[in-house]
This record gives sequence, C-alpha cells and structure tokens, in this order.
Amino acid sequence: MGLSPARVVPASAPASGAALRAAALELIVLAGHLLLYPTGVRQEPRPAPSADPGVRPPALLLHGFGDNRSVFVLLRRALAAHGLRRVETYNYSPLTADLRTAARRLGHRVEELCARTGHQRVDLVGHSLGGLVARYYVQRLGGDARVRTLVTLGTPHAGTAVAPFMDVHPVVRQMRPDSPVMAELRAPAPGCRTRCVAFWSEFDAVMAPTGTARIEHPDLLVANVQVTGIGHLALPAHPAVISAVRQVLDGPVRGLPGLPGTASVA
Repeated sequence: MGLSPARVVPASAPASGAALRAAALELIVLAGHLLLYPTGVRQEPRPAPSADPGVRPPALLLHGFGDNRSVFVLLRRALAAHGLRRVETYNYSPLTADLRTAARRLGHRVEELCARTGHQRVDLVGHSLGGLVARYYVQRLGGDARVRTLVTLGTPHAGTAVAPFMDVHPVVRQMRPDSPVMAELRAPAPGCRTRCVAFWSEFDAVMAPTGTARIEHPDLLVANVQVTGIGHLALPAHPAVISAVRQVLDGPVRGLPGLPGTASVA
C-alpha cells in the first residue's frame, strides 16, 4: 500500500559538491549536539494531566542508538509551535539489550500519554534506532491501534551493514539485515492502520546501503521521502526536514509536497 515518493531538497545543497557540504554539516551538527547532550541525559519530566490536551494528537519523539532526547531540541520546538499539540520525548535506556523490550516499554509510554492527554491516538517520530523501535511496536505489538502516524528519520528498516566491529552489542546485531528482528518486520502485517513516512538520504553514512532507510512492505501505508545534501545526524535538525515533518503531522500524507510525484522543499 505504498504512496508515491517525495523528495526534500534543502536550498543550500545543490548537486555539485553536495557530498562535501553534507559532511561539513555533519561535523557542525555533531559539535552542537555534543554541547547539548548533557541536557538530555535525564528522562523528561511528565506534566500533569491536561484539561486542554491540544487540537492535534500528541507527538512522542524517540532518539537513536546511544543518543538522548537532546537531539530533538529544534524539531520539538517546531512541532509544539502555537500550542496545537503536546510534544514529548522518550529516553529509552542506553543499556537496552533487546529492541523488542524497548518496543514494549514504548507501548507502556504511549498508553500513559494517551491517558494523560485524553487522546486516543498519538504520532511517533523516531531517529535512527528510535524509528525501528517505534515500527516494531506499531507493526508487531499492536501499536497501530494507538499510533496515527509514524515518521522515521534515517532508520535502518531493512538493516544496516555499517560498523561490523559493533556487533558485540546485541541491539546492533538486531539491526543487521539477516537478524530475526528484521525477519519479523518483513513478515505480513495485514490491516496495519498506521501511516508511515520514512525520510532517507543518499549521504547517510550510517545506512549501508542508504536505501535501507526506506520502508518497503506491501501491507504498510508508506511514503518514502528522499532527502539530499544531508547526513545522518542532521536529519532531525535541518530546517527543510523539520518543515516537512510538520507538514506530515499537520495533515494527511498527501499534504506533503510531492505526494504523489516529486517536489523540492527548500
């Protein structure tokens, strides 16, 4: 049940020299994130139940492997603008040794968020491994009953072969193309109600191959959005991607320029 692909092309990333600019941007984003990282180590405090939970479903943001909620400083601010939705972040433990366990805990967090805000459904945005945890919850644990939209940013949906020396970590092994977790995600998922939008970039060095960040599944309602001129770390921080994510969550998937067809978002 695929939707036609779209393309997000930042104005600062013309074809010539795009790879060098993407690498330079990655270094800048990395430096900034290292400064912010200590601010996101602790779990975000959960606010009291709200009598005014917002017009739109709340959004829950999930970071990637070894990261924390500080990666979403800019995205969170943009999604929460004008007070139309509640936006929260979720730090899963860096000691997590099983993606399935992280997905089950995410399910508990989503139930708590729904109970606290009065909404029946939420939107999830996951960067890298966070997107894979969210997809497992949606596709394998019945999370589609609670998740309206799943947005993934640089997530290895078909597994990644990067950094083989990191296979000592069990979660990294689960992100390999031939892992049992990947086999589960390739299994049929008839009737899945969540719409999925996967952002991927040809300059994402963590995705090997880069196309692995696309969702290719016949039973899922999917839009794959190609990003150019941006690397892995910049995906949750770049203004063009942030704007596109807002468009996805603010309306139907077809509201994103280029769905169907191809377009640029500057």
